Amino acid sequence: MKLLLATHNEHKRREFERLLAGASGVRWELEMLPASVTLPPEDGDTFAQNALGKARAAARACGRVSIADDSGIAAAALGGAPGVRSARYAGEHASDAQNLEKLLREAPAGSPLEYVCAIAYVDPRGEGLERVFEGRCRGRLAAAPRGERGFGYDPAFLPDEIPPGPGDGVDAPTMAELSDAQKDAISHRGRAARALLGWLECHQTATSG
Repeated sequence: MKLLLATHNEHKRREFERLLAGASGVRWELEMLPASVTLPPEDGDTFAQNALGKARAAARACGRVSIADDSGIAAAALGGAPGVRSARYAGEHASDAQNLEKLLREAPAGSPLEYVCAIAYVDPRGEGLERVFEGRCRGRLAAAPRGERGFGYDPAFLPDEIPPGPGDGVDAPTMAELSDAQKDAISHRGRAARALLGWLECHQTATSG
């Protein structure tokens, strides 16, 4: 089964293909958006709006069933910021390191964080079916970044569902110190992807039955 993923990022395509490996044995082959197709700016007020905008643009340009995601982090101490501006928190062309440095500077260590991901599904055929699936992961801000496996804010995100080691909690792993399997099980993107996958498998059964 094939889906068009509204991205030009091969890393993201591989990650989503892993996340959408269904328990039923159905494998969803994800194809990246052609380089000639430009995605709209992520200027919505919510993650769902941004994900839908990208999925609609891909579906309209290619005439194919498309999915797209938008995700970010919300800090309670900052009133939910950076939110939808997570990728450009320190400026329009900021690097991951610059964004993370700003968050560590502005929010206190140990304060609550939440990762949020929205995945949009758009089928341009017929009546134009659309769905949005959301996943969340709660945690706390580390005092300093640790780990090499993650990206974005992962090196300073201490997930609540991974308990700390013995002592005062300093040994709790950040998201960037988890294996892919550990991260997928609790991450916002993993949860949103599983919600999409469950719906896809039910929808596929219903439409082919």
